[in-house]
Amino acid sequence: MLMSIFNGLAINTSGLALERLKLDTISTNIANVNTTRTAEGGPYKRKSVEFSENLKNAQETDSTGTQLKGTPQSYGVKVTGIQTDNTEKTSYDPSNPDADQNGYVQTSNVNMADEMVDMIQAMRTYEANTSAAEMNKTMLKKALEISKD
Repeated sequence: MLMSIFNGLAINTSGLALERLKLDTISTNIANVNTTRTAEGGPYKRKSVEFSENLKNAQETDSTGTQLKGTPQSYGVKVTGIQTDNTEKTSYDPSNPDADQNGYVQTSNVNMADEMVDMIQAMRTYEANTSAAEMNKTMLKKALEISKD
């Protein structure tokens, strides 16, 4: 199986991009925690990033140079979409201009505690990917030093 020496960096890069998108999404959720009216109508709905492993078929050849069937190889992660949580949440506030005839207001379904936990997890994962990328760079430098000798 052919594998590029840069695959590790590509995998780290995809992880960094994913965690950055997660942090952006979490920031948007937190910023809209009290939004009861959006352009789409109704309160802000919590968003989350959906992702999966990024598999590609590696090209293989036998000793004669004949192309063989590729085997799936991981190339990191890929974003598959941003999901909206349509759970409804209401609170009693008859003084709110968005209240219905009974005094209930549809509010954002963002839970600050959950968002903070998700943010800490995303930051830690981002830091881990950064450390792994640095280690990959160090290994590539060492390989270049070995080839000079």
